[in-house]
Amino acid sequence: MVVPVSLLSITARATTPSPPVVQTAVAAPGPKGPLAGTMLSPGSGVPVVLMIPGSGPTDRDGNSPLGLKAATLRLLAEGLATRGIATVRIDKRGMYASAGAIPDANAVTIGDYATDVHSWIASIRHMTGARCVWVLGHSEGGLVALSAAQDSMDICGLILLATPGRPTDQTLAEQLRANPANAPVLDQALAAIANLKAGRHIDVSQFHPALQRLFHPAIQDFLISEFTIDPAKLLSTIHKPVLIVQGERDMQVSVADAHVLKQADPAAKSIMLPNTNHVLKPVTSADRRVNLATYANPDLPLVPAVVPAIAEFVLSASR
Repeated sequence: MVVPVSLLSITARATTPSPPVVQTAVAAPGPKGPLAGTMLSPGSGVPVVLMIPGSGPTDRDGNSPLGLKAATLRLLAEGLATRGIATVRIDKRGMYASAGAIPDANAVTIGDYATDVHSWIASIRHMTGARCVWVLGHSEGGLVALSAAQDSMDICGLILLATPGRPTDQTLAEQLRANPANAPVLDQALAAIANLKAGRHIDVSQFHPALQRLFHPAIQDFLISEFTIDPAKLLSTIHKPVLIVQGERDMQVSVADAHVLKQADPAAKSIMLPNTNHVLKPVTSADRRVNLATYANPDLPLVPAVVPAIAEFVLSASR
């Protein structure tokens, strides 16, 4: 039997094994010592995405000792690798394997993290030969991505996952109001936010223990600096490809935030994911406890749509 050449070609392509995905420990220069991260790459000459973790002691995988074990960034990296996209996920300065970068992990600002983004981009470009690097920020990491992208020629574009569209003081106040359990301490919390927004430090010694952690003196300078950032204003000045991804069951950042970002950059691509929470896990219930349970489950996959959406955006813009 004579097999058409076209069929032979299809068969050959179908049976050609994909190149192996390689995981490598990587580093970039930090202020006092190296910044550490993990590169996951399916080969050379592919797009590279730098992943910026969210708030607090969140590590390169998207986990923290505060009960966050969703592994969102690790799962994203693994999914993108299967679609021909390399990633570098990082530990923030002063934390985990980047502990030697600064003596005090709390003595930081969003601007400091943005400086580290540029250090990472330079290192990634040197390692891979990439002309530019995509920057993905999750939650507060989106603010870092937006800050780093100001007048930056070596950033290909931004991927903003569950990123606030309004100043963080507004988002934090909304989060606190949304939880009925906060009613006894809500007035105290809102007064603290107002003082920090005005640049004033606060005495938390008589606060509820939960609020003492939230407004700990060690992080008040960081909060004061962060509350000055208007993410929509930052986005309006960026002229690069931007993808906005927002879960419709996110209890920390609302759909309204995604709309504000979209209004700031009408050219941005915006994707709303139904039944998706802040850590990009599937949630079909309105029960807060059900939603929060996914934060501690690394074995629960991400919603199926998120990796293809990011991959399509990066690959189409990289052609």
